[in-house]
Amino acid sequence: EATLDLAERRRIRSAIRELQRQELERDEEALASKRFRPERGSHRQDDKENWPRSRRLEEEQQAALATLSRQLEAITDVEELTKLLRAAGEYEERKLIRAAIRKLRAEEIEAATLAGNTQSRR
Repeated sequence: EATLDLAERRRIRSAIRELQRQELERDEEALASKRFRPERGSHRQDDKENWPRSRRLEEEQQAALATLSRQLEAITDVEELTKLLRAAGEYEERKLIRAAIRKLRAEEIEAATLAGNTQSRR
């Protein structure tokens, strides 16, 4: 758009199309290489020694998340939840904290709406 020369614009457009084509080919190659990788599930069956340990770790993580969920229900301050969110390291922890924040905000909006409705009725 900066140049008025139509020939130059055509060269620029064709260069852009070529770059897009190359990027598409790279993406297709990456997908193809992913399709033919051996699946992790078959490796898990071969390595039965680690299976009980990974199962135990998963159960411990679920218990920790349940404890965190109960703690989050007791917190009623969005700022405190935001601090916890910034300090959280695991995805699942952050997910629970964000859900608690959304729930508190929804409750605040609902309370404000109800307060507004009672004000308007008077």
